[in-house]
Amino acid sequence: MDYADSLDRALDELPERSQEQSRLRVPDPEGETDGAFTRLTNLGEIAEALGRDVEHVHRNVQRELGTNGQLNGDRARYNGSFSVADFEAAIDEYVAEYVTCTECGLPDTRLVTEDGVDMLRCEACGAFRPVQKRAAKTQSQTGPAVEEGTTYELEITGTGRKGDGVAEKGKFTIFVSGAQEGQTVRALIERTSGTLAFARVV
Repeated sequence: MDYADSLDRALDELPERSQEQSRLRVPDPEGETDGAFTRLTNLGEIAEALGRDVEHVHRNVQRELGTNGQLNGDRARYNGSFSVADFEAAIDEYVAEYVTCTECGLPDTRLVTEDGVDMLRCEACGAFRPVQKRAAKTQSQTGPAVEEGTTYELEITGTGRKGDGVAEKGKFTIFVSGAQEGQTVRALIERTSGTLAFARVV
């Protein structure tokens, strides 16, 4: 059997996966302000859509927001005032690191531990990669990397869940409206929240 026949046979044995099945549908975050706290009331639904443990998602949302919080069943409460956009950005970061395959771009992955290392294995293309346990971000870090109202030159290294470009600068993850992965743009910081920032191309 030659290579082409072997490849055809292997492809025939793969389960069919339509574009509709492969598309990731994540519910929009639902937030509620509660005094000095903000609740994420549908975290369990979001975690289920991602196919991940709700505690794991909660821990990483805390890290991205640079705050502490408490998980109560399918709901979470975070110290501080956060908008729905803040939660969307934190979930975008989670999807990029812990859900999306970097080879084929599909979300058909499993998060597994092999020899003590967390690995992301793709069931669509067979690729796998380690996922890094990054240190928690804190708002007490010295020297802000970005400031509201300031323009910076940014390298766009990723794409958010809603199509915004994503850049990193210091401790900040910056979501840039109107930018695409692979571009280097000048962007105006319109708002910061914890260690997240929101900008537009100028």
